[in-house]
Amino acid sequence: MENAETNTEKLPSPSLLPPQEPDPKRLKMSATTTSDDERDLIPAAAGADSTTKRQLCKRRKIAIFFAYCGVGYQGMQKNPGAKTIEGDLEEALFHSGAVSERDRGNPRRYDWARSARTDKGVSAVGQVVSGRFCIDPPGLVERLNSNLPTQIRIFGYKRVTASFNAKKFCDQRRYVYLLPVFALDSSSHRDRESVMASLGSGNELVKCLECSERGRKVIGVMGKRTYQLGLPSNDENASLNSQVKVDTVVSTCNGDRHNTNLESVETNKTISESVMVENANSESVNETLVESRTSETVQNENTDLSLDLDSKNDSKVMAEERSVNGEEKLLKGSGFCYGEEEKKRFNRILKHYVGSHNFHNFTTRTKAEDPSARRYIISFGADSVVNVEGIDFLKCEVVGQSFMLHQIRKMIGLAVAVVRNCAPESLIETALQKDVNINVPTAPEVGLYLDECIFASYNKKWKDSHEELSMKAYEEEAENFKMKQIFSHIARTEQKEGVVALWLHSLNYRNYPDLRFLGNDEAADH
Repeated sequence: MENAETNTEKLPSPSLLPPQEPDPKRLKMSATTTSDDERDLIPAAAGADSTTKRQLCKRRKIAIFFAYCGVGYQGMQKNPGAKTIEGDLEEALFHSGAVSERDRGNPRRYDWARSARTDKGVSAVGQVVSGRFCIDPPGLVERLNSNLPTQIRIFGYKRVTASFNAKKFCDQRRYVYLLPVFALDSSSHRDRESVMASLGSGNELVKCLECSERGRKVIGVMGKRTYQLGLPSNDENASLNSQVKVDTVVSTCNGDRHNTNLESVETNKTISESVMVENANSESVNETLVESRTSETVQNENTDLSLDLDSKNDSKVMAEERSVNGEEKLLKGSGFCYGEEEKKRFNRILKHYVGSHNFHNFTTRTKAEDPSARRYIISFGADSVVNVEGIDFLKCEVVGQSFMLHQIRKMIGLAVAVVRNCAPESLIETALQKDVNINVPTAPEVGLYLDECIFASYNKKWKDSHEELSMKAYEEEAENFKMKQIFSHIARTEQKEGVVALWLHSLNYRNYPDLRFLGNDEAADH
């Protein structure tokens, strides 16, 4: 004990110890500028000297603007075992020399963030991601595009503050849903129950040939197309020299039994109405549906349309629908168009979503009590129609702070159900209530794309020191990509597969019994 005390006494007083420097404090990232001192060993970029395997590179905080067509991808966010946009983009960043070997596959190390997380099959025109990347040598955009498929295009990048985060700094997100105009026509692609109920009435519906056994519709409401069509005869020498203008084309849908293409043809002759021509005696039938005032019927032998010879019952039903007392019934289109009255009504329906609401019925795996179920919609409207490859599409544009899984597609789905008189307009307000649980239809994903991510607050705060974050500099390039990759894909998918047409047949009370749901007030009135 004494020795211990003696040793203690020999220790110098803390005040006599020489001053020591404190451990260096880790510096926080600047809130105004990116750090130019962050260096990393980056693989030599493509085209560099082969002897230079690695180089010391400065990493900069940037925001990358790009677009993609979502077909074939399982969404934007990286998911192990799935083909995603982020997965391809991360690999392109590595092979382009923007990400080091040690950071490959670990996006947290380079501060990765995305502005929006799109679902499977959903496309984007104005997507933004941020991170710290090596942008030297010049030509990063070209190197990235050379390492990416054509359905993903990098437009450019801009320097941002070191604290910038593409997700947190994004104030608003604008999505567009391309909806075929015929989807708003209550007489097109009706369900079987409606067709059966219409039999014997003055407004009798007919079989939906485009969708085969999936459902029924009135012919002639699938949009308009103008192009050249030759109608060769059986005699090779007797060819038609005149050009034929196709005024209305019915897009083809893949059915269970047969695949039929209906066309309303306008030639130099006056062709007033179209009828159904069916040949059940051959396995390969080529048809063009036309009827002139002289009751001429033209059969197009250049289009292979297969019919199942075993579907005798179908032929019997079709024959019953075509003829009354031995006379053929002329099938006319509904003549539906998106006019001022239709626009006013549809925009009124969409306006129910505007504002702060509980959207727990418009997503999955989110309960009403969850705070994240409450979202704010800034605007929602459908004012313009665009014709893509012969089909008229309505541009439904929605702007909000953020969106949940399937939220936009379910909002569109319920709105279409209301327009088609499958559900009362009051059902939208009912579905937005916290204490109500109903099943809402989900529109197909193919028509949805992210149009732009908006950084209004960031641009206002850093306008004097940093570039504006917007798509203005890439508008022309983005428009070209949108038309070639996204719009054309949406139109061709509808023509070949008829995804929206098939979905419309599902809007019935058998699949969605909640479309008949009545709120407490409405139930009391009944």
